[in-house]
Amino acid sequence: MKTLALDIGLKRIGLALCIDCKIAMPLDAIIRKNRNQAAKDVGKILQDYEIDILVVGIPKGGSSEDEMKRRIEHFVSLINFEKEIIFVDESFSSKQAQELQVANLKKKDGKLDSLAAYLILKNYYGIV
Repeated sequence: MKTLALDIGLKRIGLALCIDCKIAMPLDAIIRKNRNQAAKDVGKILQDYEIDILVVGIPKGGSSEDEMKRRIEHFVSLINFEKEIIFVDESFSSKQAQELQVANLKKKDGKLDSLAAYLILKNYYGIV
């Protein structure tokens, strides 16, 4: 079974892959030009990796929670994924990724976003 996690932002989408709920790894992030291009790119990854479950982070709490939830759910609807979609709390995953400071990651290249998606996946499956 393969799971893909998404950390959806307005400029970048972090991606992480989990195989058999045991091995998780960040993938290259998608740089968003517009939502349709980004949804198409995510859809291609879902097909290429033959994904069974999509885990999508939604930030909980804060003044913009409802707006972010609406935007993320709308984006996911553009992907047209027919299998299981799970929305999880991803609060602080980006902050945790920054705190790790792995290899001096820069925000603009999307590596931090994919590290955040990796953390979402690790937390979801309880991978140590």
